[in-house]
Amino acid sequence: MNEQYSPTGFKVLPTVVKNLLIINVLMYLATITLTRFNIDLSAMLGLHFYKASHFRVYQLVTYMFMHANFGHLFFNMFALWMFGNTLENLWGSKRFLLFYMVCGIGAGLCQELVQYIQYSHSLVDFDKVNLGGQIVTMDAYLNMMNTVGASGAVYGLLLAFGMTFPNSMIYLYFLFPIKAKWFVVGYAVLELVSGLTGTSNVAHFAHLGGMLFGLGLILYWRKHGMCGPNFDLKKWKGWFWRWKEKRNMEYTPFEEVKDEPKVPRDDGEYNRQKAEKERDVDAILDKISKNGYASLTDEEKEFLFKNSK
Repeated sequence: MNEQYSPTGFKVLPTVVKNLLIINVLMYLATITLTRFNIDLSAMLGLHFYKASHFRVYQLVTYMFMHANFGHLFFNMFALWMFGNTLENLWGSKRFLLFYMVCGIGAGLCQELVQYIQYSHSLVDFDKVNLGGQIVTMDAYLNMMNTVGASGAVYGLLLAFGMTFPNSMIYLYFLFPIKAKWFVVGYAVLELVSGLTGTSNVAHFAHLGGMLFGLGLILYWRKHGMCGPNFDLKKWKGWFWRWKEKRNMEYTPFEEVKDEPKVPRDDGEYNRQKAEKERDVDAILDKISKNGYASLTDEEKEFLFKNSK
């Protein structure tokens, strides 16, 4: 079965995809322009290792909008349009943006984890690093560990497309048709092998991180029935409010309290309730002495049983 999605009102360039394309292109142009004024925007907004002095938390978001060169920008933006337009038309803009950001931030977190493992195994005991004749301080070296690009988020979109339309055909290099599910599996395996064996500056594990976080979010949506085109973002937050309400809710079945008196506030109230109970018990006992136990109603028997213990 060749699964293709053709919704009513399909937009070739939906809102979020369009704005993401614009922002990424503008940031690339700004990077080139500011370089002429000795301002390195990539160093400011790219994702640094968290132990580096240039690291800032907001870089987990801003690094997604920075790119190393035109080729890097072009292929990421082409993939964003290729897979993102279908997913945004299917999911809606809010849900698509949520997914994109989760994948991008997740990819950044995975990259930080991989860099921490590298640092703890190879660098933690040194104060300086020899870069082929140039010796730099460890802080300077850590600041060189700078990740840029939307690839992590884009790989999340690739995974989502493959899971949503597994039998759709994708043309590899515009010539060779391959089903989306195998395309995704192939890229995942390639990234894993490249990450374990490669020596390039490509953040392969960040790509895998984007796919991993995307997978987790899609599985969560499927488990809670949130994968249809009518998905409401408010429902995704509903579990938190239901949990909060459940904690604050004081529920006692009516049957357990219907015959129970109110808790006395003071000694006077306590004595009043006690005297009232004693009068009711005495009245029931008088009835028994005159007419026998069998003359009691079920309510009177239950009341006597409870209050004669």
